[in-house]
Amino acid sequence: MSDIIRRDPRAEWIARNRLHPLHAAMQPVQHSWMGPNGVIRKNPHGIGFIGPNGIKRIDRSGAQQGGASKRSAAVEVQLPLHQVPAPAFYISVVPDMVGGRLSSHDRDLLGLAHQLAGNDGAVLAVVFGEHKENAFATAGVDRLLVLDGDEFSGYAPEQRVQGLRAVDNQFSPRHWLLPDSRTGGGELGRRFAAALGERPATRVWQVKDQECIGRAGAGLQDLARPAARLILAAVECAEPVSETRHEVLPVELSTDVARSLSRIEDLGAVAVDPAAIPMAEAEFIFSGGNGVRDWGLFHRTAEALGATEGASRVAVDDGFMARDRQVGASGTWVTARVYVAVGISGAIQHLQGIGACDKVVAINLDPGCDMIKRADLSVIGESAEILQALIAAVEAYRNEAKRDAA
Repeated sequence: MSDIIRRDPRAEWIARNRLHPLHAAMQPVQHSWMGPNGVIRKNPHGIGFIGPNGIKRIDRSGAQQGGASKRSAAVEVQLPLHQVPAPAFYISVVPDMVGGRLSSHDRDLLGLAHQLAGNDGAVLAVVFGEHKENAFATAGVDRLLVLDGDEFSGYAPEQRVQGLRAVDNQFSPRHWLLPDSRTGGGELGRRFAAALGERPATRVWQVKDQECIGRAGAGLQDLARPAARLILAAVECAEPVSETRHEVLPVELSTDVARSLSRIEDLGAVAVDPAAIPMAEAEFIFSGGNGVRDWGLFHRTAEALGATEGASRVAVDDGFMARDRQVGASGTWVTARVYVAVGISGAIQHLQGIGACDKVVAINLDPGCDMIKRADLSVIGESAEILQALIAAVEAYRNEAKRDAA
């Protein structure tokens, strides 16, 4: 048996997320802590373990703690493997993959695909171009098809439709699932439906009993129709896969994708003022709280990073930020790809508001605050010093890029 301690990212995420029902079970037993007056407090009843004869034993060598951590890591490491050796049919999913990674909307879509596939079908994910995702297994992908090539890069909906038609001809999926989003899935799905001559089910938030239920009437009504072959699903259409891991077997097309004569010329992305982006649509949010002392430095850092500014309720109530910049259950629910929290302790309303963010970075002096537990990356220290170092690092990186370009 190897002594290497394996990490379980899902268990670590549950331990950081106070809103998860298994959060309390993932917390280590706290034997000592710092009281409000700076004195270290200890729990004398929390030290020790129950021996095989039922008597409590105390091991002061420290070996007990190391052994316990190894045992817990070994127990938490493996999720049951879901395998489909010979799929009876396929459920194809085309995730948006904004930034080369699965978004929360993509994971909801894969959860819906897993429900439709059941035990006999396999979930086939179709990805365009290079990606940075390494968690396809825990997201519910059984087969992975990567359509790589210059013809698929940038804004190329016509060529991507040709690629999806080639996949349709080879695998004949029972259902096609695409996110009904503004980041490409909504347009691509409608173009693909027109190419197939099929009527898609749009804005679908639930698939049940062979029926698709979608939003209609400006979102005020529900429209039920028989389950379509091509489904454009909304956010939270299903629970993401969390209890199983999948094989992610790579597959390839047997024929080359036919090149289409593109009538669209991609001129690249247009620079947009981050302050003009609505909070609910921002992908990179730099948020400040009660721990920020120098707001001028905070604004300069957000400008250097090109991030949309946000704030906690305390910062808004104190007048440092406008009310429309407030993040949380009492403000705006955000779905940013990256959320940076500076000096925010992590009230429950704030954590609810950032629950759908993919990556959370916390800068705080208190290593035990709830925001640190929720964060994927934590920096412990004085915010002013960290922000100054961050601005210097960004400027150095950009200057080096300019020298290389010259």
